[in-house]
Parts: sequence; C-alpha cells; structure tokens
Amino acid sequence: MMGWVFLALAIGFEVAAATCMKLSDGLSRLWPSVLMAVFYILCFLAMIKSLEFLQIGVVYAIWAGVGTAAVAVIGVMMFGDTMPWVKILGIAMIVGGVALVNLGGTHTPEDLARMKLTGEGGEAKAPT
Repeated sequence: MMGWVFLALAIGFEVAAATCMKLSDGLSRLWPSVLMAVFYILCFLAMIKSLEFLQIGVVYAIWAGVGTAAVAVIGVMMFGDTMPWVKILGIAMIVGGVALVNLGGTHTPEDLARMKLTGEGGEAKAPT
C-alpha cells in the first residue's frame, strides 16, 4: 500500500513540476522556476521511496503514463492546448498500456515476502 501512496505523490509532484515548467516561461520567471525544481526533487524522492515496494517497470510506466495524461488535460484546461481525437486516442492507449503493465504484477519479491509474513493481502501469517 505504501508503494502506491509514494507513487501517487511522485505523480502529483511531477505534474506540478511540469505545470510550473510551462509557467516559468523558459525559466525567465523566478518562482515558477524555483517551484519546478522543488517539485522535481520531491517527485524523484517519492519515486525512489515507491521503489522499495513496487517493481521499477511498473513504477516508471504508471508515473510516465498517468503523468502524461494528467499534463495533457491540464494543458487543455489551463493553457488552451487542443485535444483532437488523435490525442484522446493516444492518452487512451497510454492508460491501456499502464493497465497491461499492472496485470504483470506490481510487487517486488521483498514486498511479497513482507506481505506474507505480516498477513497483508489476505495471506496467512507465518507461524512464530
């Protein structure tokens, strides 16, 4: 569960950083530029923490896919970007790809062992 929390934080920070990147106007505006750097640092710290619980391929696929889709929507809502059917199809394909990656399993072997010992995920606890 904690891996997903850290991954969600990483995605949120990455989306905030990308938004600040646009607002920085080529790094010519101080505060959006500073916030962009802070958000990217927080993003990668949260992503690193998520890797203690989840597989790197899953983390990266979800981070990139959900982040891309969210930034595309923010672009439309905040910056007047266009959203023709080709972009919508592309975002749908990203979401589908992330779903397929998740079907392959999301936990590291260490996480599965920890879950088995603590009884998380509906599995029985190991005898003590």
